[in-house]
Amino acid sequence: MALKLYQVDAFTDRVFGGNPAAVCILTEPRQDTWMQSLAQEMNLSETAFLLKEQDDYGLRWFTPAVEVDLCGHATLASAHVLWETGMLAPDELARFHTRSGLLTAGRRGDWIEMDFPEEPPEAADAPLELVKALELPPRWIGRNRRDYFVEVDSEEVVRKMRPDFALLATIPVLGTIVTSRSESREYDFVSRFFAPRAGINEDPVTGSAHCALSPYWSRRLDRTELVGYQASARGGVVRVSHRSPRVILGGQAITVLTGELAA
Repeated sequence: MALKLYQVDAFTDRVFGGNPAAVCILTEPRQDTWMQSLAQEMNLSETAFLLKEQDDYGLRWFTPAVEVDLCGHATLASAHVLWETGMLAPDELARFHTRSGLLTAGRRGDWIEMDFPEEPPEAADAPLELVKALELPPRWIGRNRRDYFVEVDSEEVVRKMRPDFALLATIPVLGTIVTSRSESREYDFVSRFFAPRAGINEDPVTGSAHCALSPYWSRRLDRTELVGYQASARGGVVRVSHRSPRVILGGQAITVLTGELAA
């Protein structure tokens, strides 16, 4: 039986914006090597695999290089597909069993809100390779269990930086978050996310990074409800609500293509 395959642009309300994710609806478990091969074939920052488990869904995420423990935009894309195809009723909560525990998503008008674990960064001494790879003076450096976290002086610095990806790939973390306060009234903070070690030089919009950005900027700005803009070439908007020890991530999504997988 051919498997249903979708490509969804997440954290955007327009096609060719935000972060594209592939969503594969499985009818039975598949081997890890097969899923990794499909992720390589799709060549997107993440491919999500959904498998029905009674009233819930098992959900796994693969970059072209590795399986990851947490992914926001491919979870958003998965929930969007379930509602759009009628696999879930419009008012039904999407429940996903993942390597990061139970994640849920619900519809709020045109937006989807996901309940994720917070990943606050703690102050850390950065390796010299990190500062050299970013080629900028950090204002603050921290780390959580997944990523390095770097605040810089301005949005201009965030937007103009050109990291050394080869050097970043030698640092033993999943990725690096670079952020600053926004200079626009439309957003509270801006960010970019680099993960060459996981096969993604720059991720267009990274939901999981906002599990760190939300508690950090909530503390800095003394507000729990914030709006972030990820300033990649495609760009995307993430609403965040910090409810320690959880973070509510809000975004929009749009399907770009649908098809059937013959393999």
